[in-house]
Amino acid sequence: MSPEFPRNFEQEPWIEPHDEASINLRAYFDRKPDAKFRQYSPAWSDAQVIEWDGNFRDDGVLFLICSEDDVEIAGYRCALEDCIHYRNRVKT
Repeated sequence: MSPEFPRNFEQEPWIEPHDEASINLRAYFDRKPDAKFRQYSPAWSDAQVIEWDGNFRDDGVLFLICSEDDVEIAGYRCALEDCIHYRNRVKT
């Protein structure tokens, strides 16, 4: 594994109900570099988060390959913050 991506958030157990889109979202976050996550601010508006990510469609839904379900900004932010906590916990 590359030193930049020593994470496996996709496989990290979680209690909340999840579906194909939530699993794919976790895999999507696994591929983002740490530097990108360090830029994020929870104080940002939804529009700022959408712009920061750069992969949302015009209708405000994240474009994820191989997912039939939409990932809207509220679910995205929740998973993003879970991923940030995960990365901080497993940081070596």
